[in-house]
Amino acid sequence: MLSLLSKWYKARFSDPQAVTLVMIIIGLALILYFAGGLLAPLLVALVLAFLLEWPVAQMLRLGMNRSTAASLVLVLFVGLMLLVALVLMPSVWRQGVALISDLPSMIDKGLITAQGYINQYPQFIAADQLDSMVNQLKKMLDTQHLLDFGKQLLGYSASLLVLMVYAILVPLLVFFFLKDKDTLIQGSKRFIPTNRDLARKVWYEMHQQIFNYIRGKVIEIIIIGVVSYLFFAIMDLRYAALLGVLTGLSVLIPYVGATLVTLPIALVAFFQWGISPEFGYLMLGYGIIQALDGNLLVPILFSDAVDLHPVFIIAAVLVFGGLWGVWGVFFAIPLASLVKAVINAWPKLPEEEEAKDIQQD
Repeated sequence: MLSLLSKWYKARFSDPQAVTLVMIIIGLALILYFAGGLLAPLLVALVLAFLLEWPVAQMLRLGMNRSTAASLVLVLFVGLMLLVALVLMPSVWRQGVALISDLPSMIDKGLITAQGYINQYPQFIAADQLDSMVNQLKKMLDTQHLLDFGKQLLGYSASLLVLMVYAILVPLLVFFFLKDKDTLIQGSKRFIPTNRDLARKVWYEMHQQIFNYIRGKVIEIIIIGVVSYLFFAIMDLRYAALLGVLTGLSVLIPYVGATLVTLPIALVAFFQWGISPEFGYLMLGYGIIQALDGNLLVPILFSDAVDLHPVFIIAAVLVFGGLWGVWGVFFAIPLASLVKAVINAWPKLPEEEEAKDIQQD
Protein backbone atom coordinates (compact mmCIF):
# COMPACT_ATOMS: atom_id res chain seq x y z
CA MET A 1 0.00 0.00 0.00
CA LEU A 2 2.79 2.42 0.93
CA SER A 3 4.67 1.64 -2.26
CA LEU A 4 1.52 2.31 -4.29
CA LEU A 5 1.03 5.68 -2.60
CA SER A 6 4.70 6.51 -3.06
CA LYS A 7 4.51 5.68 -6.76
CA TRP A 8 1.38 7.80 -7.16
CA TYR A 9 2.98 10.72 -5.30
CA LYS A 10 6.14 10.63 -7.41
CA ALA A 11 4.11 10.43 -10.61
CA ARG A 12 1.79 13.29 -9.76
CA PHE A 13 4.08 15.62 -7.79
CA SER A 14 7.43 15.18 -9.50
CA ASP A 15 6.93 18.47 -11.34
CA PRO A 16 8.09 21.45 -9.17
CA GLN A 17 5.48 23.66 -10.87
CA ALA A 18 2.71 21.37 -9.64
CA VAL A 19 4.08 21.41 -6.10
CA THR A 20 4.19 25.21 -6.14
CA LEU A 21 0.61 25.39 -7.37
CA VAL A 22 -0.56 23.05 -4.61
CA MET A 23 1.32 25.03 -1.97
CA ILE A 24 -0.25 28.31 -3.13
CA ILE A 25 -3.77 26.83 -3.15
CA ILE A 26 -3.38 25.17 0.26
CA GLY A 27 -1.88 28.32 1.77
CA LEU A 28 -4.71 30.53 0.51
CA ALA A 29 -7.34 28.02 1.63
CA LEU A 30 -5.85 27.83 5.15
CA ILE A 31 -5.71 31.61 5.41
CA LEU A 32 -9.34 31.95 4.34
CA TYR A 33 -10.53 29.15 6.62
CA PHE A 34 -8.72 30.13 9.82
CA ALA A 35 -8.41 33.90 9.39
CA GLY A 36 -11.33 34.68 7.08
CA GLY A 37 -13.28 36.40 9.84
CA LEU A 38 -10.38 38.61 10.88
CA LEU A 39 -9.47 39.45 7.31
CA ALA A 40 -13.05 40.01 6.15
CA PRO A 41 -12.65 43.79 5.52
CA LEU A 42 -9.47 43.10 3.56
CA LEU A 43 -11.15 40.38 1.49
CA VAL A 44 -14.20 42.57 0.78
CA ALA A 45 -11.90 45.38 -0.30
CA LEU A 46 -9.95 43.01 -2.58
CA VAL A 47 -13.16 41.87 -4.29
CA LEU A 48 -14.37 45.44 -4.78
CA ALA A 49 -10.97 46.57 -6.06
CA PHE A 50 -10.95 43.65 -8.49
CA LEU A 51 -14.33 44.77 -9.86
CA LEU A 52 -13.47 48.47 -9.94
CA GLU A 53 -10.15 47.91 -11.70
CA TRP A 54 -11.90 47.78 -15.07
CA PRO A 55 -13.29 51.37 -14.97
CA VAL A 56 -9.95 52.56 -13.59
CA ALA A 57 -8.17 50.92 -16.54
CA GLN A 58 -10.56 52.64 -18.96
CA MET A 59 -9.78 56.02 -17.41
CA LEU A 60 -6.05 55.31 -17.64
CA ARG A 61 -6.50 54.82 -21.37
CA LEU A 62 -8.02 58.31 -21.53
CA GLY A 63 -4.84 59.78 -20.09
CA MET A 64 -5.68 60.08 -16.39
CA ASN A 65 -3.12 59.11 -13.80
CA ARG A 66 -3.93 56.17 -11.54
CA SER A 67 -4.47 58.23 -8.38
CA THR A 68 -7.06 60.48 -10.03
CA ALA A 69 -8.81 57.56 -11.73
CA ALA A 70 -8.94 55.55 -8.49
CA SER A 71 -10.34 58.51 -6.56
CA LEU A 72 -13.02 59.27 -9.16
CA VAL A 73 -14.14 55.64 -9.46
CA LEU A 74 -14.27 55.21 -5.70
CA VAL A 75 -16.30 58.42 -5.22
CA LEU A 76 -18.80 57.31 -7.86
CA PHE A 77 -19.07 53.84 -6.34
CA VAL A 78 -19.55 55.15 -2.77
CA GLY A 79 -22.15 57.62 -4.07
CA LEU A 80 -24.07 54.82 -5.76
CA MET A 81 -23.98 52.71 -2.59
CA LEU A 82 -25.22 55.64 -0.50
CA LEU A 83 -28.04 56.19 -2.97
CA VAL A 84 -29.10 52.56 -2.65
CA ALA A 85 -28.79 52.67 1.16
CA LEU A 86 -30.81 55.89 1.51
CA VAL A 87 -33.50 55.16 -1.07
CA LEU A 88 -33.96 51.38 -1.20
CA MET A 89 -33.02 50.10 2.25
CA PRO A 90 -35.49 52.23 4.30
CA SER A 91 -38.39 50.94 2.18
CA VAL A 92 -37.19 47.34 2.52
CA TRP A 93 -36.74 47.79 6.27
CA ARG A 94 -40.25 49.23 6.71
CA GLN A 95 -41.79 46.42 4.73
CA GLY A 96 -39.83 43.84 6.72
CA VAL A 97 -41.11 45.32 9.99
CA ALA A 98 -44.65 45.42 8.57
CA LEU A 99 -44.39 41.78 7.54
CA ILE A 100 -43.32 40.78 11.07
CA SER A 101 -46.19 42.77 12.62
CA ASP A 102 -48.70 41.21 10.20
CA LEU A 103 -47.54 37.66 10.86
CA PRO A 104 -50.11 36.94 13.64
CA SER A 105 -53.06 37.95 11.45
CA MET A 106 -51.60 36.02 8.51
CA ILE A 107 -51.22 32.95 10.72
CA ASP A 108 -54.82 33.29 11.94
CA LYS A 109 -56.04 33.50 8.36
CA GLY A 110 -53.96 30.48 7.44
CA LEU A 111 -55.38 28.46 10.33
CA ILE A 112 -58.94 29.40 9.36
CA THR A 113 -58.25 28.36 5.78
CA ALA A 114 -56.66 25.10 6.94
CA GLN A 115 -59.68 24.37 9.16
CA GLY A 116 -61.95 24.88 6.17
CA TYR A 117 -59.93 22.39 4.14
CA ILE A 118 -60.08 19.89 7.02
CA ASN A 119 -63.86 20.17 7.17
CA GLN A 120 -64.08 19.85 3.39
CA TYR A 121 -61.51 17.06 2.91
CA PRO A 122 -61.27 15.13 6.21
CA GLN A 123 -59.86 12.09 4.41
CA PHE A 124 -56.71 13.99 3.39
CA ILE A 125 -55.99 16.25 6.39
CA ALA A 126 -56.31 15.09 9.99
CA ALA A 127 -57.51 17.45 12.72
CA ASP A 128 -54.73 16.37 15.09
CA GLN A 129 -52.16 17.56 12.54
CA LEU A 130 -53.67 21.04 12.64
CA ASP A 131 -53.67 21.00 16.47
CA SER A 132 -49.99 20.06 16.41
CA MET A 133 -49.25 22.96 14.06
CA VAL A 134 -51.15 25.37 16.31
CA ASN A 135 -49.20 24.21 19.37
CA GLN A 136 -45.92 24.69 17.55
CA LEU A 137 -46.94 28.22 16.58
CA LYS A 138 -47.88 29.02 20.17
CA LYS A 139 -44.46 27.84 21.32
CA MET A 140 -42.83 30.06 18.70
CA LEU A 141 -44.74 33.09 19.98
CA ASP A 142 -44.29 32.56 23.72
CA THR A 143 -42.32 34.83 26.04
CA GLN A 144 -39.08 32.91 25.87
CA HIS A 145 -38.95 33.18 22.12
CA LEU A 146 -39.65 36.90 22.35
CA LEU A 147 -36.72 37.22 24.76
CA ASP A 148 -34.53 35.28 22.35
CA PHE A 149 -35.63 37.64 19.60
CA GLY A 150 -34.62 40.58 21.80
CA LYS A 151 -31.18 39.05 22.23
CA GLN A 152 -30.92 38.74 18.47
CA LEU A 153 -31.76 42.43 18.15
CA LEU A 154 -28.96 43.26 20.58
CA GLY A 155 -26.62 41.17 18.51
CA TYR A 156 -27.82 43.05 15.43
CA SER A 157 -27.07 46.35 17.15
CA ALA A 158 -23.54 45.14 17.79
CA SER A 159 -23.27 44.19 14.13
CA LEU A 160 -24.15 47.80 13.26
CA LEU A 161 -20.91 48.85 14.94
CA VAL A 162 -19.04 46.34 12.80
CA LEU A 163 -20.82 47.74 9.76
CA MET A 164 -19.64 51.25 10.65
CA VAL A 165 -16.06 49.97 10.85
CA TYR A 166 -16.49 48.36 7.43
CA ALA A 167 -17.85 51.61 6.03
CA ILE A 168 -14.60 53.35 6.99
CA LEU A 169 -11.99 50.65 6.39
CA VAL A 170 -13.25 49.09 3.16
CA PRO A 171 -13.35 52.27 1.00
CA LEU A 172 -9.91 53.24 2.34
CA LEU A 173 -8.47 49.83 1.49
CA VAL A 174 -10.11 49.84 -1.95
CA PHE A 175 -8.53 53.21 -2.72
CA PHE A 176 -5.04 51.99 -1.85
CA PHE A 177 -5.53 48.72 -3.74
CA LEU A 178 -6.52 50.66 -6.85
CA LYS A 179 -3.94 53.41 -6.47
CA ASP A 180 -0.92 51.22 -5.60
CA LYS A 181 -1.89 48.09 -7.55
CA ASP A 182 1.46 47.55 -9.29
CA THR A 183 3.50 48.21 -6.15
CA LEU A 184 1.41 45.79 -4.07
CA ILE A 185 1.59 43.05 -6.71
CA GLN A 186 5.37 43.35 -7.01
CA GLY A 187 5.74 43.25 -3.23
CA SER A 188 3.53 40.15 -2.88
CA LYS A 189 5.63 38.21 -5.41
CA ARG A 190 8.43 37.97 -2.86
CA PHE A 191 6.32 35.54 -0.83
CA ILE A 192 5.59 33.22 -3.78
CA PRO A 193 8.12 30.66 -5.10
CA THR A 194 9.81 31.58 -8.37
CA ASN A 195 8.76 28.41 -10.22
CA ARG A 196 5.14 29.49 -10.53
CA ASP A 197 4.56 29.19 -14.27
CA LEU A 198 1.75 26.65 -13.79
CA ALA A 199 0.08 28.86 -11.19
CA ARG A 200 0.39 31.83 -13.55
CA LYS A 201 -1.22 29.77 -16.33
CA VAL A 202 -4.18 28.90 -14.08
CA TRP A 203 -4.53 32.54 -13.00
CA TYR A 204 -4.53 33.84 -16.57
CA GLU A 205 -7.20 31.30 -17.47
CA MET A 206 -9.37 32.23 -14.49
CA HIS A 207 -8.84 36.01 -14.32
CA GLN A 208 -11.24 37.05 -17.07
CA GLN A 209 -13.72 34.30 -16.25
CA ILE A 210 -13.95 35.36 -12.60
CA PHE A 211 -14.39 39.00 -13.59
CA ASN A 212 -17.08 38.12 -16.14
CA TYR A 213 -18.88 35.96 -13.60
CA ILE A 214 -18.92 38.57 -10.82
CA ARG A 215 -19.89 41.37 -13.21
CA GLY A 216 -22.61 39.20 -14.76
CA LYS A 217 -23.93 38.16 -11.35
CA VAL A 218 -24.20 41.80 -10.20
CA ILE A 219 -26.04 42.72 -13.41
CA GLU A 220 -28.33 39.70 -13.01
CA ILE A 221 -29.17 40.67 -9.42
CA ILE A 222 -30.07 44.22 -10.47
CA ILE A 223 -32.16 43.18 -13.50
CA ILE A 224 -34.09 40.40 -11.74
CA GLY A 225 -34.61 42.51 -8.62
CA VAL A 226 -35.91 45.54 -10.54
CA VAL A 227 -38.13 43.53 -12.90
CA SER A 228 -39.57 41.51 -10.00
CA TYR A 229 -40.27 44.65 -7.99
CA LEU A 230 -42.01 46.34 -10.91
CA PHE A 231 -44.13 43.24 -11.54
CA PHE A 232 -45.05 42.90 -7.85
CA ALA A 233 -45.88 46.62 -7.67
CA ILE A 234 -48.08 46.43 -10.78
CA MET A 235 -49.89 43.44 -9.24
CA ASP A 236 -50.22 45.50 -6.03
CA LEU A 237 -48.60 42.71 -4.01
CA ARG A 238 -47.81 43.65 -0.44
CA TYR A 239 -44.14 43.99 0.54
CA ALA A 240 -43.21 44.41 -3.16
CA ALA A 241 -39.83 46.04 -2.46
CA LEU A 242 -38.83 43.43 0.12
CA LEU A 243 -39.83 40.51 -2.10
CA GLY A 244 -38.17 42.14 -5.13
CA VAL A 245 -34.88 42.42 -3.25
CA LEU A 246 -35.16 38.81 -2.08
CA THR A 247 -35.84 37.66 -5.65
CA GLY A 248 -32.80 39.56 -6.92
CA LEU A 249 -30.55 38.15 -4.21
CA SER A 250 -31.87 34.64 -4.82
CA VAL A 251 -29.79 34.38 -8.02
CA LEU A 252 -26.69 34.20 -5.81
CA ILE A 253 -27.54 30.56 -5.10
CA PRO A 254 -28.02 28.72 -8.41
CA TYR A 255 -31.09 26.48 -8.59
CA VAL A 256 -31.64 26.57 -4.81
CA GLY A 257 -32.20 30.33 -4.42
CA ALA A 258 -35.18 30.51 -6.78
CA THR A 259 -36.83 27.62 -4.95
CA LEU A 260 -36.32 29.20 -1.52
CA VAL A 261 -37.65 32.64 -2.45
CA THR A 262 -40.74 31.18 -4.15
CA LEU A 263 -42.18 30.12 -0.78
CA PRO A 264 -42.49 33.59 0.83
CA ILE A 265 -43.82 35.06 -2.43
CA ALA A 266 -46.48 32.36 -2.69
CA LEU A 267 -47.41 32.69 1.01
CA VAL A 268 -47.77 36.49 0.87
CA ALA A 269 -49.86 36.24 -2.31
CA PHE A 270 -52.02 33.51 -0.78
CA PHE A 271 -52.68 35.45 2.42
CA GLN A 272 -53.46 38.57 0.39
CA TRP A 273 -55.74 37.07 -2.27
CA GLY A 274 -56.33 33.44 -1.35
CA ILE A 275 -56.93 30.97 -4.19
CA SER A 276 -58.00 33.51 -6.80
CA PRO A 277 -57.16 34.65 -10.37
CA GLU A 278 -54.79 37.28 -8.96
CA PHE A 279 -52.82 34.56 -7.16
CA GLY A 280 -52.58 32.56 -10.38
CA TYR A 281 -51.51 35.59 -12.43
CA LEU A 282 -48.82 36.48 -9.91
CA MET A 283 -47.34 32.99 -9.80
CA LEU A 284 -47.51 32.74 -13.61
CA GLY A 285 -45.69 36.06 -14.03
CA TYR A 286 -43.11 35.10 -11.41
CA GLY A 287 -42.55 31.79 -13.21
CA ILE A 288 -42.04 33.65 -16.51
CA ILE A 289 -39.42 35.90 -14.85
CA GLN A 290 -37.56 32.87 -13.54
CA ALA A 291 -37.78 31.13 -16.93
CA LEU A 292 -36.44 34.18 -18.78
CA ASP A 293 -33.64 34.47 -16.24
CA GLY A 294 -32.54 30.87 -16.64
CA ASN A 295 -33.01 30.54 -20.40
CA LEU A 296 -32.24 34.02 -21.75
CA LEU A 297 -30.45 36.28 -19.27
CA VAL A 298 -28.00 33.75 -17.81
CA PRO A 299 -26.76 32.49 -21.24
CA ILE A 300 -26.20 36.09 -22.36
CA LEU A 301 -24.37 37.25 -19.22
CA PHE A 302 -22.35 34.08 -18.65
CA SER A 303 -21.55 33.02 -22.20
CA ASP A 304 -17.81 33.06 -21.36
CA ALA A 305 -18.20 31.14 -18.10
CA VAL A 306 -16.78 27.67 -17.68
CA ASP A 307 -19.32 24.98 -18.50
CA LEU A 308 -20.09 23.14 -15.28
CA HIS A 309 -22.63 20.40 -14.72
CA PRO A 310 -25.52 21.39 -12.39
CA VAL A 311 -24.49 18.62 -9.96
CA PHE A 312 -21.03 20.19 -9.59
CA ILE A 313 -22.55 23.66 -9.17
CA ILE A 314 -24.88 22.51 -6.37
CA ALA A 315 -22.04 20.58 -4.72
CA ALA A 316 -19.82 23.68 -4.91
CA VAL A 317 -22.55 25.83 -3.33
CA LEU A 318 -22.93 23.35 -0.46
CA VAL A 319 -19.19 22.90 0.15
CA PHE A 320 -17.97 26.48 -0.18
CA GLY A 321 -21.11 27.91 1.43
CA GLY A 322 -20.52 25.65 4.42
CA LEU A 323 -16.91 26.80 4.65
CA TRP A 324 -17.26 30.56 4.08
CA GLY A 325 -20.95 31.38 4.39
CA VAL A 326 -22.43 34.00 2.06
CA TRP A 327 -19.11 34.72 0.37
CA GLY A 328 -18.62 31.02 -0.25
CA VAL A 329 -22.04 30.83 -1.91
CA PHE A 330 -21.32 33.91 -4.03
CA PHE A 331 -17.97 32.58 -5.23
CA ALA A 332 -19.02 28.93 -5.47
CA ILE A 333 -19.02 28.86 -9.27
CA PRO A 334 -15.67 30.72 -9.68
CA LEU A 335 -14.10 28.41 -7.10
CA ALA A 336 -15.50 25.35 -8.85
CA SER A 337 -14.17 26.74 -12.13
CA LEU A 338 -10.80 27.22 -10.45
CA VAL A 339 -10.77 23.57 -9.40
CA LYS A 340 -11.59 22.57 -12.97
CA ALA A 341 -8.85 24.85 -14.36
CA VAL A 342 -6.28 23.33 -11.97
CA ILE A 343 -7.27 19.83 -13.05
CA ASN A 344 -7.02 20.79 -16.73
CA ALA A 345 -3.64 22.49 -16.29
CA TRP A 346 -2.14 19.75 -14.11
CA PRO A 347 0.80 17.97 -15.78
CA LYS A 348 -0.39 14.72 -17.34
CA LEU A 349 1.41 11.40 -17.33
CA PRO A 350 2.73 10.07 -20.66
CA GLU A 351 0.14 7.28 -20.73
CA GLU A 352 -2.64 9.83 -20.18
CA GLU A 353 -1.37 11.91 -23.09
CA GLU A 354 -1.35 8.81 -25.30
CA ALA A 355 -4.90 7.91 -24.26
CA LYS A 356 -6.04 11.47 -25.00
CA ASP A 357 -4.45 11.37 -28.47
CA ILE A 358 -6.14 8.04 -29.19
CA GLN A 359 -9.55 9.45 -28.16
CA GLN A 360 -9.05 12.50 -30.39
CA ASP A 361 -8.10 10.31 -33.34
